[in-house]
Amino acid sequence: MEIGLLSILGIGFILGIKHAIEPDHIIAVSTIASHTKKLWRTSLVGIFWGIGHTATLLAVGLILILTKSTLPDKWAGLLEFIVGGMLVYLGVVNWISAGKNKAELVEHQHGGERHKHFLRKGDPAHHQTSYLKSMIIGLVHGLAGSAAMVLLTMTTVHTVWNGTLYILFFGLGTIAGMLIFTTILGIPFVLSANNRSLKMTLTRITGAVSMLFGLYYMYSLGVTDGLFRMWLG
Repeated sequence: MEIGLLSILGIGFILGIKHAIEPDHIIAVSTIASHTKKLWRTSLVGIFWGIGHTATLLAVGLILILTKSTLPDKWAGLLEFIVGGMLVYLGVVNWISAGKNKAELVEHQHGGERHKHFLRKGDPAHHQTSYLKSMIIGLVHGLAGSAAMVLLTMTTVHTVWNGTLYILFFGLGTIAGMLIFTTILGIPFVLSANNRSLKMTLTRITGAVSMLFGLYYMYSLGVTDGLFRMWLG
């Protein structure tokens, strides 16, 4: 592999790490991390977000590169607007789940044995649900960022194969970046796992931040950046 290409891929990896810690990404993942009780599960939330994000970037990016086309500004803006709506939704869900303090008795079967335990309403019965949710959030973020990713790729490399490698290394960077920062982000939630009141307070805070940022993001895109004019004009 050429030294020049290795340098480009290294830059792509670093840019991926930087991309992972953009405010809308961190805020979205924090709404899931606030429900985890183990630090390694918080780390997995970040990894699954990165996998979803990379999968969408690679799929959409390759289609646009192969067809030598780009997304029109109004469609790229619409996808970003959807991200804002998703942040509002995640914030509302977090705020509502924080208010569900009752516990209910649930019954499970593991290894042929049935057992019962109390489960807080609003807590996921299976951690796989959180991982899937995190991956879906990553998919949406990847879809919204595909237009910028393709422009960056097309100005950096000149072949489809090199473009594929660049997106993959960029994706590995986002996975690494999100892994690191969700792990750090998860520390206060893990430490407060046995303090129901503090845990719910932190969950409400993450929900409020997600809602407010999502509303600001949508207003900025729609009004300040003129997205509403593009679609209504």
